[in-house]
Amino acid sequence: MTSKIGIVGLGRMGANMARRLKDCSLTVSAVYDIHSATADALASELGALACRSLAEVTAASDVILTVVTDDQAMRAIFAATGDSLLTGAAGRTFINCATVSPAVHLEVEAATEKLGAHTLEGCMASSITQAREGSLYLMLGGKPQVFDSVRPILEKLSTNMRYVGGSGEAAKVKALVNMVMNSNTAALAEGLGLASAVGLDLTMIREVFSQTGAASRVLVTDGEDMQNRDHSCYFSASHAAKDSGIALDLARTAGLHLPVALATKAQYAKMVALGLGELDKSGIAELTFPGRGHASA
Repeated sequence: MTSKIGIVGLGRMGANMARRLKDCSLTVSAVYDIHSATADALASELGALACRSLAEVTAASDVILTVVTDDQAMRAIFAATGDSLLTGAAGRTFINCATVSPAVHLEVEAATEKLGAHTLEGCMASSITQAREGSLYLMLGGKPQVFDSVRPILEKLSTNMRYVGGSGEAAKVKALVNMVMNSNTAALAEGLGLASAVGLDLTMIREVFSQTGAASRVLVTDGEDMQNRDHSCYFSASHAAKDSGIALDLARTAGLHLPVALATKAQYAKMVALGLGELDKSGIAELTFPGRGHASA
């Protein structure tokens, strides 16, 4: 592809997606982060332009990937006034990869289409390693023709893609994925915490879990880390709290009461309140394991 690609949001995911695209010989033309030193360092590494404004990213790119933190940040980069990706946006395509509310994706789509630009949701259900290796699982939402136009880029980032439907639909699916993942993680932390409290060998328990109905994907990704208190961040507790909240908002709109999801969100919110929000989601074990300082009596 000859498209010039800009990246906005150079955290763990955005930076590694940019590196992957560069490795695949695509043109990463511009990078931007609210922390200018982060943009400078990655731009130097990739031979890209370190932009000091969002408008500069749009001017230097044909396709812009955005990987920001939440609804507020998403609305800020697509603001109707001031520095914004919407400045000079005609003809550009924005692939928005952040986990934000479905309504925000609809807002952004409407704003860009008024200017002759296009958007696509690129919701990710993978983590840092997959971003770097190009093996992300992507859920896509938006107009089919927009998806088709950027598919060659997406194929460099992903080994599994699922086109879900119109704008906002992929965000709903992503919210459900994270809601269930977060609840599984919280349940695993309680199971291992209880096993520890009653004197069982945790390595044995994890092996038994893996061969029974207690098996889960989070047992593979988080179980050993919970046991060893290794909470290096791949998906933060603060993001888990935020994403469970998106799903609960959908539930309220649908008139459903989800007590397990509510309890899970409360646990992750407690982590944030205790200053543990930047630990990996596996850090929820700090609330359940005996003797770890934050466990409930």
